[in-house]
Amino acid sequence: MHTAILIIQCKDDKGIVAAVSQFLFENNGNILAIDQYIDEEMGDFFMRAEWELDSFDIKKDDIVGLFGEKVGKRFGMDYSLFFNSPKPRMALFVSKLSHCLFDILSRYYSGQFNVEIPLVVSNHPDLEPVVRAFGIPYHYLPIDKSNKAAQEEKQLQLLRENKVDFIVLARYMQILSASFIKNYPDRIINIHHSFLPAFVGAKPYHAAYKRGVKIIGATAHYVTEELDAGPIIEQEVARVRHHNTVDELVQIGQDVEKVVLSKAIRYHLAQKIKVVGNRTIIFS
Repeated sequence: MHTAILIIQCKDDKGIVAAVSQFLFENNGNILAIDQYIDEEMGDFFMRAEWELDSFDIKKDDIVGLFGEKVGKRFGMDYSLFFNSPKPRMALFVSKLSHCLFDILSRYYSGQFNVEIPLVVSNHPDLEPVVRAFGIPYHYLPIDKSNKAAQEEKQLQLLRENKVDFIVLARYMQILSASFIKNYPDRIINIHHSFLPAFVGAKPYHAAYKRGVKIIGATAHYVTEELDAGPIIEQEVARVRHHNTVDELVQIGQDVEKVVLSKAIRYHLAQKIKVVGNRTIIFS
């Protein structure tokens, strides 16, 4: 089924839902889902509408213009239009940790993600056999302080050549530069343990164990120039007990990371995320 998705933001007013629904109805659009939210503090209205395209009377290239003319201008809307085909193209960035990579590739292989993965980029060669087994090109680009800018330019060139729509950092243990991030605003998804900023460094689970934590978790967010402080997409926690070892904490934490990252990818693919400042609205 070919569908279109409209994401709307405007000042709250009477008749918005009716106007959008009427526009779709008049043009033979079969609505599949509508979700709306009013931010009372901002006074803003947000909406996500999805409908079938096969029977829709307006050509894809003409929808934005006609919607703006008939509805958007009337309410001063900021709106974006998306389609579920062709499939979005997702690049994966990895280092040595494999748990998120394995999870994403298995979901991709089983058809859970409506996405294409044209390449995987890594600063280590370790995971190349895994990626090659799925028939996906693997690009090993080692990075250090002396070559970071040059290697990031090579990465960007690969992304452009492969027409990548968005990037997932599947435990990629490198900090992206501000110039790199600017090429993909709100289109780079990262995952990290939820101990930040309390347990920073290379061994957060060891630090958490010494502190005797009772809850561990993970956070998926869009990448911004401020490290690990971008708009949050999804979070999850798991309870742990005093008898859990460090290795068990790591395993529990990695299981949570996989689930949280996969949910974030799903939301992004389904165009269910609206970034507002440094917050996100996640439509149902």
